[in-house]
Amino acid sequence: MRIEQINAKALEKVNYDRYLLSQAIAKRVNELMNGAKPLIELPKPNMQLTEIATLEIAEGLVKVKEV
Repeated sequence: MRIEQINAKALEKVNYDRYLLSQAIAKRVNELMNGAKPLIELPKPNMQLTEIATLEIAEGLVKVKEV
């Protein structure tokens, strides 16, 4: 799946709220940087943390709540 498709799918998960999506990605990237394991099987080696976080959200593995 191309990154544009993944981004579109992730936006659907947050009701097309780009700000909420960016906050969720930043939070998940921080968790990954602090040692959390990816929730997905990485489709390619050396993926950036932002790509991993976006893919996890797009697949519904990371739930995003409005505050």
